Amino acid sequence: MEFSLSTAWNADKTQNGRQIAEEISNLGLKNLELNFSLSEKTVEEIFQFCTEKGLTVTSLHNYCPYPKELKREIALPDCFSLSSADENERKKAVEYTKITLATAKKFSAQAVVLHSGRVEMEDKTRKLIALYNDGKSKNSIFLDMREDFVQERKKKSSDYFNQILKSLNELSALAVKTDIMLGIENRFYYREIPSIDEFAVIFHKFNAKNVGYWHDVGHAFIHEQLGLMNEGGLLQNYGKFLIGFHLHNVKNLDDHQAPASGDFDFYKLKSFVKPDTIKVIEAHSKASPQDVKDSVKFLEEVFRA
Repeated sequence: MEFSLSTAWNADKTQNGRQIAEEISNLGLKNLELNFSLSEKTVEEIFQFCTEKGLTVTSLHNYCPYPKELKREIALPDCFSLSSADENERKKAVEYTKITLATAKKFSAQAVVLHSGRVEMEDKTRKLIALYNDGKSKNSIFLDMREDFVQERKKKSSDYFNQILKSLNELSALAVKTDIMLGIENRFYYREIPSIDEFAVIFHKFNAKNVGYWHDVGHAFIHEQLGLMNEGGLLQNYGKFLIGFHLHNVKNLDDHQAPASGDFDFYKLKSFVKPDTIKVIEAHSKASPQDVKDSVKFLEEVFRA
């Protein structure tokens, strides 16, 4: 049973690519996912180290490397939105995604994980989390806020959703040519695309065109706890399209914890894991090296049980 570790775990400490890859290798892991905060120089240093040491990069998180025109601090996956109503921005997002696909090809990676843009509106996900953690999830303030949020998103989503379909139409053609899968990730912020229903449209349109489902365990669990979707709904509906997992745990609706400790029951994933499913531990720097090692052992037990 093989797991990758995302460079999100240690890339906030250094941009030395060799050091980033070596720290992961020293944990006994041979597989990496490249996250979205790596410069072109850092990516090249990781490539050289992986080539020398025989490490495998299973997947890249768009944008990788991050756009040259931006500083690292603001070069988030949504810095240019693939669903933007501004055609110049959307086209720029497509072009930088193509660079990520080319980088993935260089690494012989299997997949690129995509954020698919957002509906331009105020996001209330963190406000709902704060109310939830304050024990007010049955309170009318929480319930009214959630309902208003859901209805506003439905009302405003169509134009932005049509834009991501346009972007995916172009990107999927390149993904087929390069033999790399595009993993459409379920997102943390509820205003982001796709919603649970929008996934169905994407997979109907792009099935067998190198577009698949990337399941982020923590994001799904948080939405379930907030009542934004039914428990297990994403995997039950789209597990047949699954190409990879982001594995991290959640404590008090705070995600990207080490998988071995938290509120989520990882045994619920076992029936969806196939031999070729990419399994990426996406713990952030709050997880110690020992936490990561313990999580690998824990996940091995879970998926072999």
